[in-house]
Amino acid sequence: MKTIRQIYKIGHGPSSSHTVGPYRAAKLFRARYPEADSFEVTLYGSLAFTGAGHGTGKAVRSAIPGAKVIFDKKTSDLPHPNTMLFRAYQKGVEIASVRIMSIGGGSIRIEGESSEEEDEIYAQKNFAQILEACEAEGSTISQFVYRTEGEAALREYLREVWHTMEDAVERGLAADGTLPGGLKLTRKARKLYAMRCHNESSDITMERTLAAYAFAVSEENADEHIVVTAPTCGSCGVIPALFYYMRHDRGFGEDEILDALAVAGIIGNVIQTNASISGAECGCQAEIGSACSMAAGALASLYGLNIRQIEYAAEIAMEHHLGLTCDPVKGLVQIPCIERNAVAAMRAVNSVNISRFLYETRRISLDQVIDTMYRTGLDMNEKYRETSHGGLAAIYEEKPEK
Repeated sequence: MKTIRQIYKIGHGPSSSHTVGPYRAAKLFRARYPEADSFEVTLYGSLAFTGAGHGTGKAVRSAIPGAKVIFDKKTSDLPHPNTMLFRAYQKGVEIASVRIMSIGGGSIRIEGESSEEEDEIYAQKNFAQILEACEAEGSTISQFVYRTEGEAALREYLREVWHTMEDAVERGLAADGTLPGGLKLTRKARKLYAMRCHNESSDITMERTLAAYAFAVSEENADEHIVVTAPTCGSCGVIPALFYYMRHDRGFGEDEILDALAVAGIIGNVIQTNASISGAECGCQAEIGSACSMAAGALASLYGLNIRQIEYAAEIAMEHHLGLTCDPVKGLVQIPCIERNAVAAMRAVNSVNISRFLYETRRISLDQVIDTMYRTGLDMNEKYRETSHGGLAAIYEEKPEK
C-alpha cells in the first residue's frame, strides 16, 4: 500500500476527483511542455457529465490559462470513468498528448507511467495483514503507521492537515450567504450551530453540533474554498466534524487527534487499495461510506478500544452505506452531499457504540465488506455513479428554500 498522505490532500473544493485531480494533472502536463503555446483538454465520462457543475473546466484553466476544454459525453470506451486527454500544440502543430485519469481523492494516474504517488511503502495489502502485524509487534495501529512512514515527518504533515480541517470548520461556522452553482442553496452551518431546542438533551446537543461542523466544512467545499480530502472533497466534512468535536467539545489533545488521523488514513488506504474511493467508479458508498468507516475506526482508537473493536467499528460504518448512490443534483456537491456528511458523522459514533459491546460476536470482517462495496459499485448502473442521470438528480424539481 501507498503512503496515507495520498488520502489527505489539501486543495480547493468542490470535488477531489473533478477539481483537485484535474488541476494537478493540468499543472503537471503544462510543466512538461513549456514550449507549447496552446493546449486542449478533453474530459470524458463523469468529468464530462458533471464537470460543469463541479468546476472542472475552471480547475483546468487555473493551471493552464487559456486552455480549450471539451466535454465529450459520447465516448464510452475509457480506462477510467474520470479520464482526460491532454494535448499540447506549438504553432498549431500537436507536439504531445497523454491520457491522465483522476482516480479519486485528488490522486491521478498517467497512462503508461508510474509515479512517486504510486510507490508501495506498506508490505501489507489489507486490514487482516495490518491486524496481524500489529498483534505480532504488540503495537497500536497509529504506532504501526508511524513506524512504517516515519513518525516525525508524518506527524508534521498530519498536523498541517488537522489545522486545515480546523480552519475549514471555523470558516464555515462564521459564513453565511448562498452557495454557487444555480441551486441557490443557503449556508446552514452557522444557524444550525446556534440553534437550541427547548429542553434539548445532551445527546441532541452533540448530534446538532456534529452536524453543524459537518455542514460547515461541506459548505466550504461547495463554495470552492480550501478543504482536505478525507478521503475525497465530497466526503470532506465527516472526519473534521467528528474530531473537531472531540478536540474542542470533549477536550482530547491535539496529538491524540493526530494519532486518530493516522488510523483513519490507514483504513482509507486499505479501502483505496482494495476497492475505490471514487464516486464515479463505485457511487457514494465509496466516498461517504469510506469517510464514515475511517471516522468510526479512528474514533474507536481515540477511545482506546482494542484493534478488533476498531476493525468492527469501521466495518459497521461501511456495511451500512453499501449501495449508496452518487446522484448529485445539477452535478453539484450540494444535494444530497452536504447532509450526507452530517449523517455519516453521527453514524460513525453509532458504529463505535455498537462495536464497543458486540465485537466478539461479529461475523463479517472489514476486508470482506470493502470487497463487497467494490463489487456493488461495479454492478451499480452508470447513472448512479456521479453522472447526474439518475436518483435525486433525475427527479429534483426546484422550489424555494424556506
